[in-house]
Amino acid sequence: MSFLPQIKVPATYMRGGTSKGAFFRLQDLPEACQVPGEARDKLLLRVIGSPDPYEKQIDGLGNATSSTSKTVILAAPTQPDHDVDYLFGQVSIDKPFVDWSGNCGNLTAAVGAFAINGGFVAKERIPENGVCVVRIWQANIKKTIVAHVPITNGEVQETGDFELDGVTFPAAEVKIEFMDPADGEGSMFPTGNLVDDLEVPGVGTLKATMINAGIPTIFVNAEDIGYKGSELQGDINSDPKALAMFETIRAHGAVKMGLIKDIAEAANRQHTPKVAFVAKPVDYVSSSGKQINATEVDLLVRAMSMGKLHHAMMGTAAVAIATASAIPGTLVNLAAGGGDRTEVTFGHPSGTLRVGAEAKEVNGQWTATKAIMSRSARIIMEGWVRVPQDSF
Repeated sequence: MSFLPQIKVPATYMRGGTSKGAFFRLQDLPEACQVPGEARDKLLLRVIGSPDPYEKQIDGLGNATSSTSKTVILAAPTQPDHDVDYLFGQVSIDKPFVDWSGNCGNLTAAVGAFAINGGFVAKERIPENGVCVVRIWQANIKKTIVAHVPITNGEVQETGDFELDGVTFPAAEVKIEFMDPADGEGSMFPTGNLVDDLEVPGVGTLKATMINAGIPTIFVNAEDIGYKGSELQGDINSDPKALAMFETIRAHGAVKMGLIKDIAEAANRQHTPKVAFVAKPVDYVSSSGKQINATEVDLLVRAMSMGKLHHAMMGTAAVAIATASAIPGTLVNLAAGGGDRTEVTFGHPSGTLRVGAEAKEVNGQWTATKAIMSRSARIIMEGWVRVPQDSF
């Protein structure tokens, strides 16, 4: 029996925010994978090491968490006044599918740098020293994102003293603006309400804020589901009943948001929507042992990603938090103390994060102009990733 050899695909392995992923230029992919479809999905699954029934992704670049089972494809811009198209694929760990339904806000921090290094940004727009403004078209959600990437001696600066809870080492700060972050295809609040009564079988009727900003997100009160809001990963991820409860909340919320027609469809849409629970500040110790005092934050937020409690906070969910906090009456705003606000600092399992947003009410409808946050990014490895030729 003969076997086909492995092929080499140019790739860069990057950290962006509290996530890691494999980055590709569209033109570097095998021809069959340069268009959406089965071949592309199979290639990315093999790169990451999925589907893996052992849930370890030993035979790929994934690290067996939702934060590290990610892929990015960058291409020449399809929109005017943009530098690059950014397509994100969330790779399932134990199932054979790639979810293209949403963005990754954390990896967005690395997109600007990759676009500069990959030749997508015109050389005359890159300063010798200063900040390069990279105009990104987020192809999954059809939104503009602006990354402010530091440049030193004509090259992307990756090292620095900016610290991000959830990332061990400091790096250079990358400021990101998510322009018009609400879902452009409908209302930012798809039910028309800032707070809904969400009926969840086996759980009860929960107060919920369901918002399309950054990424579709369902916010519930921590106390309504038996939590304090200060939980760490082990408190929830080791509890099968808790994980099943959150998935049930997510599925029924997705139906109410109009994202799916039947709860059975939720299994094939794991990346969106997200479920998060909020609470008023209390003292707690983060996963790294850092003391977080109630006086340091405006509220506490914990979010689920791909069926597990996230170790920090997804960037897109942070956009949803920022936007919801700016709108009086949402559960996020109320947990932060209510009233008008343009930024909040929230506590998550790894520490704290400050985010800002601008929102306004026009003709009875809330709109958001932008959400702002800081992240960092760096190249971990670059070269080629090898995959068996018959894997796609």
